[in-house]
Amino acid sequence: MKSLFAILLLFVASTAGFSQQIYKRTLKLMGSRFDITVVANDQIIANRNIDIAIKEIGRIEKLISSWDENSQTSSINKNAGIQPVKVDQELFDLIQRAIGISKLTDGAFDISYASMDTIWKFDGSMMQMPSEEEIKASVAKVGYKDIVLDKEKTKVFLNSKGMKIGFGAIGKGYAADKAKDLLIEKGVVAGIINASGDMNTWGQQPDGTDWKVAITNPLNKNNAFALLPVVNKAVVTSGNYEKYVILGDKKYAHIIDPRTGYPSTGIVSVSVFAPKAELADALATSVFVMGIKVGLDRINQLSGIECIIVDDEGNIHTSKNIKIDNQ
Repeated sequence: MKSLFAILLLFVASTAGFSQQIYKRTLKLMGSRFDITVVANDQIIANRNIDIAIKEIGRIEKLISSWDENSQTSSINKNAGIQPVKVDQELFDLIQRAIGISKLTDGAFDISYASMDTIWKFDGSMMQMPSEEEIKASVAKVGYKDIVLDKEKTKVFLNSKGMKIGFGAIGKGYAADKAKDLLIEKGVVAGIINASGDMNTWGQQPDGTDWKVAITNPLNKNNAFALLPVVNKAVVTSGNYEKYVILGDKKYAHIIDPRTGYPSTGIVSVSVFAPKAELADALATSVFVMGIKVGLDRINQLSGIECIIVDDEGNIHTSKNIKIDNQ
């Protein structure tokens, strides 16, 4: 779940004395809340540019949706174990990058997670642990290594019947990236695409200051423990503090390790700063699954990427290049 309140966008609403102003529209896209913010000279130009972003996000949704029976993603899933499916270069490249992130995270991130049987319930109805056999069976069809790519023919094949891919963990981030790129191409000097917590920024506010985000502790939401600039990059915050189940004396979150079928433990919030929202999105989920020590070690090996973790006791952990004063 992407947190809408764990990462708060701060900008100057009053732009007196500046020719450019901040314009924002909030709407539902891809089944989630999107906040599209642009800097422009007048309302007409701003609305036109926001409409361009909305159209681009809709195009991405049609391309990657697994709910649309006519989408290329659905075609890949329907033909799992049967035959390869030719797809657009854009979708092929997205899948290829997703497999690259899977390798980078040792399978903590995996777009074939969509194959998992839903045996964990986080709606209050679950009263006991699933059996080991049920958990093992739930991930039997999951495995990025069974996604076969034909670069020359841009074809995708899922090796086994019942396999499925889905872009729930990177789709909104990718849409935010594409909308940002298109608006920059159209001459929009600054703005933010916030896709339900997958946020990408560019340029500066009309007064010349950087966009900033306030990071809050989900266990102590009244105070922000960090106010950080976001300069031409993305930041994604994921949290598990609203969807979980307590069995016995242990809390199980809704973020499932696709390798084992067991929920992640020990972390309540992860914020990742990266050049692209797509990458930040995937890594935020991966850190949850890998855990604090392994997650931070992996982030520290990546250039231009930083991370803030809040554990289930409210302690704050950061990657090596983020310096904050805990409150």
